[in-house]
Amino acid sequence: MTIAHSLQKAAENAIEANAFLQDPAAQRSATKPQLRRYEVSSLLPGGAISETRHIAPALPLFEDAFCAFSRGSLVETANGPVAVEDLLPGDDILTRDGGSQPLVWIGHTSLLPAQPGSRGRSHRLTSFMADSLGLQKPASSLVAGPAARLLRAPPHLQRADSSPLLTPVAEFQDGMSIFETAPPAPVDMYHLCLPRHAAISVGGLEFETYHPGPDALKLAGYAIKTLFLNMFAHADSIRDFGPLAYPRAAGNKPGGAFL
Repeated sequence: MTIAHSLQKAAENAIEANAFLQDPAAQRSATKPQLRRYEVSSLLPGGAISETRHIAPALPLFEDAFCAFSRGSLVETANGPVAVEDLLPGDDILTRDGGSQPLVWIGHTSLLPAQPGSRGRSHRLTSFMADSLGLQKPASSLVAGPAARLLRAPPHLQRADSSPLLTPVAEFQDGMSIFETAPPAPVDMYHLCLPRHAAISVGGLEFETYHPGPDALKLAGYAIKTLFLNMFAHADSIRDFGPLAYPRAAGNKPGGAFL
């Protein structure tokens, strides 16, 4: 499908506005972030489902909302495990606390993991072999995206109180049973959002649902904020995502800093 000129122009303008606010020199640079197509399914008030397509910059703010779970990942629902691509808004997703929440948002995009982004950002995936984190954890091979976080801590990030911690999947790579992978072909990626941030079971491992983080839009310009929030029918501001259910490890920081 051809990208409508007005949509493409709006996204380009948003990139330029954001670059100017954060780094005026970036506006003069010949290299600008590429555009990416994002697909969204949302649960509307009354139970209807909305399906929309968006053209937005391939920036971490946007990509992290779509790049957690690869096609075929099995999500535990009230009706048993369902492949992430077969979920529908309104499905009841089981959460770590023993309850369930309705799925309100599904994001989908395609990545070419072997190709770095316009700013050199890696899109490489993390592959977990069966039982790599314990019996049935995961139950079978599982591939997670760069935005996925597990509710556990690897040895180098463990805290004295052993409290739950959301950790980027790349922190678990050991080069043997958990390793980086970069397929040369496009990979379909997904992320899921519930009314409240939670941990859910995907392939036998506990992953977080999508939450942009309380400071996600702190430095973003108006155009970027508008493009981003337009992707979420249930949220008019960052506050509408609610609090984080668990603390996040910053990852790749000495001493295991936390967010």
